Amino acid sequence: MTAAPQLVVHRDKELMAQATAARLITRIVDAQSARGTASVVLTGGRNGNALLAAIAASPARDAVDWARLDLWWGDERFVAADDPERNAVQAAELLDRVPLDPSRVHVMPASDGPDGSDVEAAAERYADELAKHAEPGSGLGVPAFDVLLLGVGPDTHVASLFPEHPGVHETERTVIGVRGAPKPPPTRISLTLPAIRAAREVWLLAAGEDKAGAVALALSGPGELQAPASGAYGTDRTLWLLDRTAAAELPDLHG
Repeated sequence: MTAAPQLVVHRDKELMAQATAARLITRIVDAQSARGTASVVLTGGRNGNALLAAIAASPARDAVDWARLDLWWGDERFVAADDPERNAVQAAELLDRVPLDPSRVHVMPASDGPDGSDVEAAAERYADELAKHAEPGSGLGVPAFDVLLLGVGPDTHVASLFPEHPGVHETERTVIGVRGAPKPPPTRISLTLPAIRAAREVWLLAAGEDKAGAVALALSGPGELQAPASGAYGTDRTLWLLDRTAAAELPDLHG
């Protein structure tokens, strides 16, 4: 089942971050009310970090039972655990401001972790962690994430799945090692499109004029090999959260 994309265009990137924070807090509270827990996949980059900052600053954050929230990552730079390039390191400063259960914060392995420099083994380790938290009989072996966040790159990449790169072709594994990424650092770990599509809701974030071409291309239906963002969708909902500059090249959008 594929959820057709819905678009929400905000006036600017600051308002987009604040509105998305409010939307995510509401979604987590709703999931916790329905099932007792919630599961969210975080994204790095400027939009992902702006969203976390907005959540940390929001008075509504206290509505969330942070101890009953599982946090995952869509991708990670395969560098040392304390490297400031890591998405988890950039997020920690903001996540430290809410009372999370550390055992439910599932960071991707680092290059100085138990698998050393073997990125494929590290990816398999994260896949095993996902499988442990999957619902019985889910088939794919990942949790049914309530919300999976993705930043959209200027080349339409999401997570660390780049156009025409081998990882976009993956149909069976849930987590892969990425070598030779076209932006530094070249070695990464990433969820695959099948894992992304297991999420109830996929939210794609794009702000800034440098994203306008990527947004227009991905929403024109080119296929995931050319535009990986076009292959990211949820089972219940697919939401594109944009600012006006990122939406500037879309047809039939006014104001």
